[in-house]
Amino acid sequence: MKMTIKTLFSIGFMALALNVSAGNGFKNQTITSMEEAVEASTLEAISVEEEHGILFMREEEKLARDVYLTLYDIWGLNIFQNIAKSEQTHTDAIKGLIEKYQLADPVIDDTIGVFTDYHFVEVYEALVAKGSESLEGALQVGTEIEELDIKDIAESIAQVEGNDDIINVYSELMKGSRNHLRSFWDVLTSKGFTYVPSHISQEEFDAIINSPMETTNLK
Repeated sequence: MKMTIKTLFSIGFMALALNVSAGNGFKNQTITSMEEAVEASTLEAISVEEEHGILFMREEEKLARDVYLTLYDIWGLNIFQNIAKSEQTHTDAIKGLIEKYQLADPVIDDTIGVFTDYHFVEVYEALVAKGSESLEGALQVGTEIEELDIKDIAESIAQVEGNDDIINVYSELMKGSRNHLRSFWDVLTSKGFTYVPSHISQEEFDAIINSPMETTNLK
């Protein structure tokens, strides 16, 4: 899959995004969870690019969850079930931003494999097809999803202009994705399989898998 999921994300969500404006962030507040962070921060002005990023990440995290749940049903490997649970917390964190900024949630139907933007349906089907062929393919799919998430989250962060709550949620998602990548790599290599990154550089990939697990407010 040469194109990133974000490249496939169409401008169809333009009509879903609602403009919201207001005051200041929460730079000096003490928080204990992502939910509290989002709730404690004052509503900021939000750009069209930030709206699109939030809506995109909501469905991308659901995509990861859906693929992992499907692959768990096929292979019964615990890593898929465990990381699917984490992806649920990730998409829920994005939902918190959607509710705060009064955006139209693209996850109208939470059924596995159902998405508002049909490009996600196509990507889901392609990933499941590859992951269904062999256990090696399934673990490679998991590794690729996390690699894609890292790339797309970085792009979404670059679009944010001063909204600390959005940055904080994305930063937690990034930590989680790096941890998931490390987990998939460990299982994949323990079984003698290989993987070559295609969405981030080999240098960045190696730096992640050779560094320790990170502490995050999201699992």
